[in-house]
Amino acid sequence: MKHIISSKILDLGTINSILSDEKKLELSRTSKDKIIACRTYLDAKLKTRSKPLYGINTGFGALHNVKISNKNLTVLQENLVMSHACGTGERVPNKVVKLMLLFKIQSLSYGHSGVQLETVDRLIDFYNNDILPIVYTQGSLGASGDLAPLAHLALPLIGKGNVVYEGKEHAIETVLNDFNWQAIELQSKEGLALLNGTQFMSAYGVYLLLKSYKLSYLADLIGSMSLDAFDGRIEPFNALVHLVRPHNGQLKTAERLRGFLDGSELIQQKKKHVQDPYSFRCMPQVHGATKDTLAFVEKTFKTEINAVTDNPNIFSEDDLIISGGNFHGQPLALALDYLKIAMAELGNISERRTFQLVSGLRGLPVFLVNNPGLNSGFMIPQYTAASIVSANKQLATPASVDSIVSSNGQEDHVSMGANAATQAYTLVNNVERILAIELFNASQALFFRVPKKSSAFIESILSLYRQDVPFVEDDRVMHDDIQASIDFIESLDVDSRELY
Repeated sequence: MKHIISSKILDLGTINSILSDEKKLELSRTSKDKIIACRTYLDAKLKTRSKPLYGINTGFGALHNVKISNKNLTVLQENLVMSHACGTGERVPNKVVKLMLLFKIQSLSYGHSGVQLETVDRLIDFYNNDILPIVYTQGSLGASGDLAPLAHLALPLIGKGNVVYEGKEHAIETVLNDFNWQAIELQSKEGLALLNGTQFMSAYGVYLLLKSYKLSYLADLIGSMSLDAFDGRIEPFNALVHLVRPHNGQLKTAERLRGFLDGSELIQQKKKHVQDPYSFRCMPQVHGATKDTLAFVEKTFKTEINAVTDNPNIFSEDDLIISGGNFHGQPLALALDYLKIAMAELGNISERRTFQLVSGLRGLPVFLVNNPGLNSGFMIPQYTAASIVSANKQLATPASVDSIVSSNGQEDHVSMGANAATQAYTLVNNVERILAIELFNASQALFFRVPKKSSAFIESILSLYRQDVPFVEDDRVMHDDIQASIDFIESLDVDSRELY
Protein backbone atom coordinates (compact mmCIF):
# COMPACT_ATOMS: atom_id res chain seq x y z
CA MET A 1 0.00 0.00 0.00
CA LYS A 2 1.13 3.53 -0.78
CA HIS A 3 0.56 7.02 0.49
CA ILE A 4 0.94 9.70 -2.17
CA ILE A 5 2.69 12.86 -0.96
CA SER A 6 0.70 15.81 -2.29
CA SER A 7 -0.96 19.03 -1.18
CA LYS A 8 -3.76 16.96 0.39
CA ILE A 9 -3.89 17.66 4.11
CA LEU A 10 -2.16 15.20 6.43
CA ASP A 11 -4.32 14.60 9.48
CA LEU A 12 -4.04 12.24 12.45
CA GLY A 13 -6.25 9.59 10.90
CA THR A 14 -4.15 9.56 7.73
CA ILE A 15 -0.89 9.43 9.68
CA ASN A 16 -2.20 6.62 11.87
CA SER A 17 -3.14 4.70 8.72
CA ILE A 18 0.29 5.30 7.14
CA LEU A 19 2.02 3.97 10.25
CA SER A 20 -0.27 1.08 11.16
CA ASP A 21 -0.56 -0.18 7.58
CA GLU A 22 3.16 0.39 6.96
CA LYS A 23 2.43 2.27 3.75
CA LYS A 24 5.22 3.28 1.40
CA LEU A 25 5.58 6.89 0.30
CA GLU A 26 5.53 8.23 -3.24
CA LEU A 27 5.61 11.78 -4.58
CA SER A 28 2.67 12.90 -6.66
CA ARG A 29 3.42 14.21 -10.14
CA THR A 30 2.35 17.67 -9.03
CA SER A 31 4.75 17.61 -6.08
CA LYS A 32 7.62 16.53 -8.34
CA ASP A 33 6.84 19.37 -10.73
CA LYS A 34 6.80 21.92 -7.91
CA ILE A 35 10.15 20.73 -6.56
CA ILE A 36 11.75 20.78 -10.02
CA ALA A 37 10.32 24.21 -10.88
CA CYS A 38 11.61 25.73 -7.65
CA ARG A 39 15.09 24.25 -8.10
CA THR A 40 15.25 25.41 -11.71
CA TYR A 41 14.24 28.93 -10.68
CA LEU A 42 16.90 29.05 -7.97
CA ASP A 43 19.66 27.87 -10.28
CA ALA A 44 18.70 30.52 -12.83
CA LYS A 45 18.54 33.21 -10.16
CA LEU A 46 22.08 32.43 -8.96
CA LYS A 47 23.41 32.88 -12.48
CA THR A 48 21.90 36.34 -12.90
CA ARG A 49 21.92 37.88 -9.42
CA SER A 50 25.08 39.30 -7.87
CA LYS A 51 23.58 40.37 -4.53
CA PRO A 52 23.89 37.91 -1.60
CA LEU A 53 20.94 35.64 -0.79
CA TYR A 54 20.86 34.52 2.83
CA GLY A 55 21.77 30.86 3.32
CA ILE A 56 22.15 30.34 -0.42
CA ASN A 57 25.42 32.13 -1.06
CA THR A 58 26.10 33.53 2.42
CA GLY A 59 27.11 32.14 5.79
CA PHE A 60 24.50 31.27 8.38
CA GLY A 61 23.12 32.86 11.54
CA ALA A 62 25.54 35.50 12.81
CA LEU A 63 27.66 34.86 9.68
CA HIS A 64 24.88 35.98 7.35
CA ASN A 65 26.94 38.87 5.98
CA VAL A 66 29.77 36.62 4.73
CA LYS A 67 29.43 36.15 0.95
CA ILE A 68 30.36 32.72 -0.43
CA SER A 69 31.56 32.21 -4.01
CA ASN A 70 29.47 30.04 -6.32
CA LYS A 71 32.22 27.43 -6.64
CA ASN A 72 32.01 26.73 -2.88
CA LEU A 73 28.23 26.40 -2.54
CA THR A 74 28.24 22.59 -2.25
CA VAL A 75 31.02 22.73 0.36
CA LEU A 76 29.05 25.43 2.20
CA GLN A 77 25.94 23.25 2.44
CA GLU A 78 27.80 20.08 3.44
CA ASN A 79 29.80 22.00 6.05
CA LEU A 80 26.51 23.28 7.43
CA VAL A 81 25.14 19.76 7.87
CA MET A 82 28.32 18.40 9.45
CA SER A 83 28.95 21.35 11.79
CA HIS A 84 25.37 21.37 13.04
CA ALA A 85 25.27 17.62 13.76
CA CYS A 86 26.24 18.16 17.38
CA GLY A 87 23.31 16.56 19.17
CA THR A 88 23.85 14.58 22.33
CA GLY A 89 21.88 12.77 25.01
CA GLU A 90 19.56 9.83 24.42
CA ARG A 91 18.61 8.64 20.96
CA VAL A 92 15.32 9.73 19.49
CA PRO A 93 13.03 6.65 19.30
CA ASN A 94 12.90 5.09 15.84
CA LYS A 95 9.13 5.64 15.57
CA VAL A 96 9.68 9.38 16.08
CA VAL A 97 12.57 9.49 13.57
CA LYS A 98 10.31 7.89 10.98
CA LEU A 99 7.76 10.65 11.52
CA MET A 100 10.56 13.24 11.18
CA LEU A 101 11.33 11.81 7.74
CA LEU A 102 7.66 11.87 6.73
CA PHE A 103 7.17 15.48 7.82
CA LYS A 104 10.42 16.69 6.25
CA ILE A 105 9.39 15.10 2.94
CA GLN A 106 5.94 16.69 3.18
CA SER A 107 7.37 20.15 3.90
CA LEU A 108 9.86 19.98 1.02
CA SER A 109 7.18 18.74 -1.40
CA TYR A 110 5.45 22.13 -1.64
CA GLY A 111 8.20 23.57 -3.85
CA HIS A 112 9.26 26.55 -1.74
CA SER A 113 12.55 25.15 -0.43
CA GLY A 114 14.81 24.91 -3.48
CA VAL A 115 15.93 21.29 -2.99
CA GLN A 116 16.74 18.83 -5.73
CA LEU A 117 14.16 16.17 -6.55
CA GLU A 118 16.96 13.66 -5.99
CA THR A 119 17.28 14.76 -2.38
CA VAL A 120 13.58 14.29 -1.61
CA ASP A 121 13.59 10.94 -3.41
CA ARG A 122 16.45 9.75 -1.20
CA LEU A 123 14.55 10.76 1.94
CA ILE A 124 11.65 8.69 0.61
CA ASP A 125 14.04 5.79 -0.02
CA PHE A 126 15.16 6.00 3.60
CA TYR A 127 11.55 6.02 4.81
CA ASN A 128 10.36 3.19 2.58
CA ASN A 129 13.27 0.93 3.48
CA ASP A 130 13.26 1.72 7.21
CA ILE A 131 16.71 3.27 7.04
CA LEU A 132 16.46 5.51 10.08
CA PRO A 133 19.18 8.06 10.86
CA ILE A 134 20.40 8.13 14.45
CA VAL A 135 19.20 11.39 15.98
CA TYR A 136 19.77 12.69 19.50
CA THR A 137 17.29 14.32 21.86
CA GLN A 138 19.43 17.23 23.03
CA GLY A 139 20.66 20.15 20.96
CA SER A 140 17.67 22.02 19.59
CA LEU A 141 16.47 25.38 20.87
CA GLY A 142 13.34 25.06 18.76
CA ALA A 143 13.89 28.36 17.01
CA SER A 144 16.10 28.27 13.90
CA GLY A 145 14.30 25.09 13.31
CA ASP A 146 15.42 21.94 15.04
CA LEU A 147 18.96 22.46 13.76
CA ALA A 148 20.97 19.76 15.53
CA PRO A 149 18.38 16.94 15.29
CA LEU A 150 17.67 17.71 11.64
CA ALA A 151 21.40 17.82 10.88
CA HIS A 152 21.66 14.25 12.17
CA LEU A 153 18.61 13.36 10.06
CA ALA A 154 20.34 14.83 6.98
CA LEU A 155 23.86 13.44 7.54
CA PRO A 156 23.20 10.08 5.81
CA LEU A 157 22.15 11.93 2.67
CA ILE A 158 25.76 13.05 2.20
CA GLY A 159 27.21 9.70 3.23
CA LYS A 160 27.95 10.61 6.85
CA GLY A 161 26.77 9.26 10.18
CA ASN A 162 25.06 6.06 11.26
CA VAL A 163 21.61 4.63 10.72
CA VAL A 164 19.43 1.88 12.11
CA TYR A 165 18.61 -0.67 9.42
CA GLU A 166 17.05 -4.10 9.92
CA GLY A 167 17.21 -3.57 13.68
CA LYS A 168 20.94 -2.90 13.82
CA GLU A 169 23.21 0.14 13.72
CA HIS A 170 25.25 0.55 10.53
CA ALA A 171 27.54 3.17 9.06
CA ILE A 172 25.58 4.78 6.25
CA GLU A 173 28.37 4.01 3.77
CA THR A 174 27.62 0.29 4.20
CA VAL A 175 23.91 0.74 3.58
CA LEU A 176 24.48 2.98 0.56
CA ASN A 177 26.71 0.28 -0.92
CA ASP A 178 24.10 -2.40 -0.22
CA PHE A 179 21.51 -0.43 -2.19
CA ASN A 180 24.00 0.73 -4.82
CA TRP A 181 23.24 4.36 -3.98
CA GLN A 182 25.58 7.33 -4.21
CA ALA A 183 25.72 10.04 -1.57
CA ILE A 184 23.78 13.17 -2.50
CA GLU A 185 25.85 16.18 -3.60
CA LEU A 186 24.00 19.05 -1.98
CA GLN A 187 23.37 22.12 -4.13
CA SER A 188 22.89 25.71 -2.99
CA LYS A 189 20.32 26.19 -0.22
CA GLU A 190 19.74 22.44 0.29
CA GLY A 191 21.57 22.05 3.58
CA LEU A 192 19.63 24.94 5.05
CA ALA A 193 16.35 23.56 3.70
CA LEU A 194 17.09 20.26 5.43
CA LEU A 195 18.16 21.78 8.75
CA ASN A 196 15.69 24.64 9.06
CA GLY A 197 12.29 23.28 10.02
CA THR A 198 10.29 22.03 12.97
CA GLN A 199 10.16 18.33 12.16
CA PHE A 200 11.74 17.21 15.47
CA MET A 201 9.10 19.03 17.51
CA SER A 202 6.37 18.08 15.04
CA ALA A 203 7.24 14.38 15.05
CA TYR A 204 7.23 14.23 18.83
CA GLY A 205 4.00 16.21 18.98
CA VAL A 206 2.12 14.04 16.50
CA TYR A 207 3.42 10.81 18.02
CA LEU A 208 2.28 12.01 21.44
CA LEU A 209 -1.10 13.15 20.13
CA LEU A 210 -1.75 9.68 18.72
CA LYS A 211 -0.82 8.15 22.05
CA SER A 212 -2.62 10.77 24.14
CA TYR A 213 -5.93 10.28 22.33
CA LYS A 214 -5.70 6.57 23.10
CA LEU A 215 -4.83 7.22 26.73
CA SER A 216 -7.73 9.68 26.97
CA TYR A 217 -10.07 6.93 25.80
CA LEU A 218 -8.51 4.45 28.23
CA ALA A 219 -8.75 6.94 31.10
CA ASP A 220 -12.51 7.00 30.51
CA LEU A 221 -12.68 3.22 30.32
CA ILE A 222 -10.48 2.52 33.34
CA GLY A 223 -12.20 5.31 35.27
CA SER A 224 -15.53 3.59 34.55
CA MET A 225 -14.14 0.33 35.91
CA SER A 226 -12.93 2.09 39.05
CA LEU A 227 -16.30 3.81 39.50
CA ASP A 228 -18.11 0.48 39.32
CA ALA A 229 -15.60 -1.16 41.66
CA PHE A 230 -16.10 1.74 44.11
CA ASP A 231 -19.88 1.28 43.97
CA GLY A 232 -20.21 4.72 42.44
CA ARG A 233 -23.28 6.57 41.19
CA ILE A 234 -24.31 7.09 37.55
CA GLU A 235 -26.33 10.31 38.06
CA PRO A 236 -23.40 12.76 37.63
CA PHE A 237 -23.06 11.57 34.02
CA ASN A 238 -26.64 12.28 33.03
CA ALA A 239 -26.64 14.19 29.73
CA LEU A 240 -28.80 16.97 31.21
CA VAL A 241 -26.01 17.93 33.60
CA HIS A 242 -23.55 18.43 30.77
CA LEU A 243 -25.86 20.07 28.28
CA VAL A 244 -26.12 23.07 30.60
CA ARG A 245 -22.30 23.35 30.60
CA PRO A 246 -21.63 22.10 27.08
CA HIS A 247 -17.85 21.90 26.73
CA ASN A 248 -17.22 19.42 23.93
CA GLY A 249 -14.81 17.26 25.88
CA GLN A 250 -17.11 17.17 28.91
CA LEU A 251 -20.06 16.06 26.76
CA LYS A 252 -17.95 13.39 25.06
CA THR A 253 -16.60 12.02 28.34
CA ALA A 254 -20.02 11.76 29.97
CA GLU A 255 -21.38 10.03 26.87
CA ARG A 256 -18.51 7.53 26.91
CA LEU A 257 -18.91 6.80 30.61
CA ARG A 258 -22.62 6.14 30.16
CA GLY A 259 -21.85 3.84 27.25
CA PHE A 260 -19.14 1.90 29.07
CA LEU A 261 -21.39 1.38 32.10
CA ASP A 262 -24.58 0.57 30.21
CA GLY A 263 -26.05 -2.66 31.58
CA SER A 264 -23.86 -2.82 34.69
CA GLU A 265 -25.50 -4.51 37.66
CA LEU A 266 -23.13 -2.67 39.98
CA ILE A 267 -23.95 0.83 38.76
CA GLN A 268 -27.69 0.09 38.96
CA GLN A 269 -27.74 -1.31 42.49
CA LYS A 270 -29.14 0.77 45.34
CA LYS A 271 -26.56 3.11 46.91
CA LYS A 272 -26.06 3.93 50.57
CA HIS A 273 -24.12 7.14 49.82
CA VAL A 274 -25.38 10.36 48.27
CA GLN A 275 -22.22 11.52 46.49
CA ASP A 276 -18.89 10.22 45.19
CA PRO A 277 -15.49 11.94 45.55
CA TYR A 278 -14.53 14.36 42.79
CA SER A 279 -12.07 11.93 41.20
CA PHE A 280 -15.11 9.84 40.24
CA ARG A 281 -17.93 12.37 40.03
CA CYS A 282 -15.97 14.97 38.04
CA MET A 283 -14.46 12.70 35.40
CA PRO A 284 -16.44 14.44 32.61
CA GLN A 285 -15.16 17.84 33.71
CA VAL A 286 -11.52 16.80 34.22
CA HIS A 287 -11.10 14.22 31.46
CA GLY A 288 -13.16 16.47 29.20
CA ALA A 289 -10.86 19.45 29.69
CA THR A 290 -7.97 17.26 28.57
CA LYS A 291 -9.94 16.27 25.46
CA ASP A 292 -10.51 19.92 24.61
CA THR A 293 -6.79 20.57 25.04
CA LEU A 294 -5.96 17.68 22.72
CA ALA A 295 -8.24 19.21 20.09
CA PHE A 296 -6.38 22.53 20.33
CA VAL A 297 -2.97 20.82 20.17
CA GLU A 298 -4.09 18.72 17.20
CA LYS A 299 -5.17 21.86 15.32
CA THR A 300 -1.75 23.43 15.92
CA PHE A 301 0.21 20.41 14.77
CA LYS A 302 -2.05 19.75 11.80
CA THR A 303 -1.29 23.26 10.57
CA GLU A 304 2.44 22.78 11.17
CA ILE A 305 2.96 19.45 9.40
CA ASN A 306 1.16 20.76 6.32
CA ALA A 307 3.34 23.86 6.11
CA VAL A 308 6.70 25.10 4.82
CA THR A 309 8.96 25.70 7.82
CA ASP A 310 12.45 26.23 6.37
CA ASN A 311 14.11 29.52 5.43
CA PRO A 312 14.46 31.42 3.17
CA ASN A 313 11.23 30.71 1.29
CA ILE A 314 11.32 30.67 -2.48
CA PHE A 315 8.31 31.92 -4.44
CA SER A 316 9.28 31.23 -8.04
CA GLU A 317 5.97 32.39 -9.54
CA ASP A 318 6.37 35.73 -7.77
CA ASP A 319 10.11 35.93 -8.51
CA LEU A 320 10.83 36.38 -4.80
CA ILE A 321 13.20 34.81 -2.28
CA ILE A 322 12.25 35.96 1.21
CA SER A 323 14.11 35.36 4.46
CA GLY A 324 11.54 35.02 7.22
CA GLY A 325 11.04 33.04 10.41
CA ASN A 326 8.76 30.09 9.74
CA PHE A 327 11.25 27.84 11.51
CA HIS A 328 10.44 29.39 14.90
CA GLY A 329 8.77 26.79 17.09
CA GLN A 330 6.75 29.05 19.39
CA PRO A 331 3.32 27.69 18.34
CA LEU A 332 4.53 24.16 18.96
CA ALA A 333 6.29 24.98 22.23
CA LEU A 334 3.11 26.45 23.69
CA ALA A 335 1.02 23.55 22.42
CA LEU A 336 3.43 20.95 23.81
CA ASP A 337 3.44 22.66 27.20
CA TYR A 338 -0.36 22.70 27.16
CA LEU A 339 -0.34 19.00 26.25
CA LYS A 340 1.96 18.27 29.17
CA ILE A 341 -0.32 20.00 31.65
CA ALA A 342 -3.49 18.39 30.31
CA MET A 343 -2.08 14.86 30.25
CA ALA A 344 -0.51 15.28 33.69
CA GLU A 345 -4.02 15.92 35.00
CA LEU A 346 -5.27 12.60 33.60
CA GLY A 347 -2.56 10.92 35.65
CA ASN A 348 -3.29 13.08 38.68
CA ILE A 349 -6.99 12.18 38.88
CA SER A 350 -6.27 8.53 38.06
CA GLU A 351 -3.98 8.19 41.08
CA ARG A 352 -6.69 9.70 43.30
CA ARG A 353 -9.13 6.99 42.19
CA THR A 354 -6.50 4.36 42.96
CA PHE A 355 -6.08 5.89 46.41
CA GLN A 356 -9.83 5.66 47.05
CA LEU A 357 -9.94 2.01 45.96
CA VAL A 358 -7.24 0.89 48.44
CA SER A 359 -8.63 2.87 51.39
CA GLY A 360 -10.96 0.16 52.72
CA LEU A 361 -14.14 2.07 51.87
CA ARG A 362 -17.58 0.91 50.70
CA GLY A 363 -17.14 -2.73 51.57
CA LEU A 364 -13.78 -3.17 49.87
CA PRO A 365 -10.99 -4.71 51.98
CA VAL A 366 -8.16 -2.39 52.98
CA PHE A 367 -5.46 -2.48 50.30
CA LEU A 368 -7.69 -4.80 48.23
CA VAL A 369 -6.36 -8.05 49.61
CA ASN A 370 -7.47 -10.91 51.81
CA ASN A 371 -5.70 -11.15 55.15
CA PRO A 372 -4.39 -7.56 55.28
CA GLY A 373 -1.49 -7.32 57.67
CA LEU A 374 -0.06 -10.63 56.64
CA ASN A 375 -0.41 -9.26 53.12
CA SER A 376 0.42 -5.65 52.19
CA GLY A 377 -1.64 -6.07 49.05
CA PHE A 378 -2.05 -2.98 46.92
CA MET A 379 -0.50 -0.56 49.40
CA ILE A 380 2.66 0.16 47.42
CA PRO A 381 1.37 0.31 43.82
CA GLN A 382 -0.42 3.46 44.95
CA TYR A 383 2.93 4.80 46.21
CA THR A 384 4.36 4.13 42.78
CA ALA A 385 1.52 5.98 41.07
CA ALA A 386 1.91 8.90 43.50
CA SER A 387 5.63 9.07 42.78
CA ILE A 388 5.02 9.22 39.04
CA VAL A 389 2.31 11.86 39.46
CA SER A 390 4.75 14.02 41.40
CA ALA A 391 7.40 13.60 38.70
CA ASN A 392 4.86 14.64 36.08
CA LYS A 393 4.09 17.84 37.98
CA GLN A 394 7.76 18.75 37.61
CA LEU A 395 7.85 17.79 33.93
CA ALA A 396 4.71 19.83 33.28
CA THR A 397 6.49 23.08 34.15
CA PRO A 398 6.35 25.05 30.89
CA ALA A 399 9.52 25.03 28.82
CA SER A 400 8.23 27.77 26.52
CA VAL A 401 8.51 30.49 29.18
CA ASP A 402 12.29 30.21 28.88
CA SER A 403 14.55 31.63 26.19
CA ILE A 404 18.30 31.98 25.75
CA VAL A 405 20.39 34.06 23.36
CA SER A 406 22.33 32.15 20.68
CA SER A 407 24.26 32.69 17.43
CA ASN A 408 26.08 35.73 18.77
CA GLY A 409 22.82 37.55 19.40
CA GLN A 410 21.29 37.00 15.96
CA GLU A 411 18.91 34.40 17.38
CA ASP A 412 17.93 36.31 20.48
CA HIS A 413 14.60 34.64 21.24
CA VAL A 414 14.04 30.90 21.07
CA SER A 415 11.01 28.70 21.79
CA MET A 416 12.53 25.80 23.74
CA GLY A 417 9.89 23.67 22.04
CA ALA A 418 12.32 20.78 21.61
CA ASN A 419 12.74 20.56 25.38
CA ALA A 420 8.97 20.67 25.76
CA ALA A 421 8.73 17.81 23.26
CA THR A 422 11.12 15.48 25.06
CA GLN A 423 9.57 16.35 28.43
CA ALA A 424 6.13 15.58 27.00
CA TYR A 425 7.37 12.22 25.74
CA THR A 426 8.44 11.20 29.24
CA LEU A 427 5.28 12.62 30.81
CA VAL A 428 2.82 10.88 28.46
CA ASN A 429 4.58 7.55 28.94
CA ASN A 430 4.29 8.18 32.68
CA VAL A 431 0.53 8.68 32.34
CA GLU A 432 0.31 5.29 30.65
CA ARG A 433 1.98 3.74 33.70
CA ILE A 434 -0.35 5.52 36.13
CA LEU A 435 -3.41 4.30 34.21
CA ALA A 436 -1.96 0.79 34.14
CA ILE A 437 -1.72 0.88 37.94
CA GLU A 438 -5.32 2.07 38.22
CA LEU A 439 -6.41 -0.77 35.94
CA PHE A 440 -4.51 -3.22 38.13
CA ASN A 441 -6.35 -1.90 41.21
CA ALA A 442 -9.76 -1.67 39.55
CA SER A 443 -9.63 -5.26 38.30
CA GLN A 444 -8.73 -6.45 41.80
CA ALA A 445 -11.51 -4.40 43.39
CA LEU A 446 -14.12 -5.69 40.95
CA PHE A 447 -13.30 -9.23 42.02
CA PHE A 448 -14.65 -8.39 45.49
CA ARG A 449 -17.99 -7.33 43.95
CA VAL A 450 -18.75 -10.82 42.62
CA PRO A 451 -21.41 -12.14 42.01
CA LYS A 452 -22.55 -8.70 40.85
CA LYS A 453 -21.16 -7.83 37.43
CA SER A 454 -20.18 -4.70 35.59
CA SER A 455 -21.33 -4.04 32.02
CA ALA A 456 -20.82 -6.61 29.29
CA PHE A 457 -18.19 -4.39 27.67
CA ILE A 458 -16.21 -3.89 30.87
CA GLU A 459 -16.49 -7.59 31.72
CA SER A 460 -15.09 -8.46 28.28
CA ILE A 461 -12.10 -6.18 28.88
CA LEU A 462 -11.64 -7.68 32.34
CA SER A 463 -11.69 -11.19 30.92
CA LEU A 464 -8.87 -10.31 28.54
CA TYR A 465 -6.92 -8.50 31.23
CA ARG A 466 -7.12 -11.32 33.75
CA GLN A 467 -5.45 -13.63 31.27
CA ASP A 468 -2.34 -11.49 31.73
CA VAL A 469 -2.83 -10.27 35.30
CA PRO A 470 -4.77 -12.72 37.52
CA PHE A 471 -6.37 -11.90 40.87
CA VAL A 472 -3.85 -11.29 43.68
CA GLU A 473 -4.64 -13.83 46.42
CA ASP A 474 -1.42 -13.33 48.41
CA ASP A 475 1.50 -10.94 48.10
CA ARG A 476 3.72 -11.40 45.04
CA VAL A 477 6.19 -9.33 43.04
CA MET A 478 3.91 -6.57 41.78
CA HIS A 479 6.44 -5.03 39.42
CA ASP A 480 5.64 -7.91 37.09
CA ASP A 481 1.90 -7.22 37.31
CA ILE A 482 2.36 -3.51 36.69
CA GLN A 483 4.55 -4.21 33.66
CA ALA A 484 1.98 -6.70 32.38
CA SER A 485 -0.69 -4.01 32.82
CA ILE A 486 1.39 -1.53 30.82
CA ASP A 487 1.91 -4.12 28.09
CA PHE A 488 -1.84 -4.83 28.06
CA ILE A 489 -2.65 -1.15 27.56
CA GLU A 490 -0.06 -0.81 24.80
CA SER A 491 -1.41 -3.88 23.00
CA LEU A 492 -5.05 -2.77 23.07
CA ASP A 493 -6.13 -1.74 19.59
CA VAL A 494 -8.78 1.00 19.75
CA ASP A 495 -10.68 1.87 16.58
CA SER A 496 -9.36 5.23 15.39
CA ARG A 497 -12.94 6.37 14.80
CA GLU A 498 -13.38 6.27 18.58
CA LEU A 499 -10.32 8.42 19.14
CA TYR A 500 -10.00 11.39 16.78
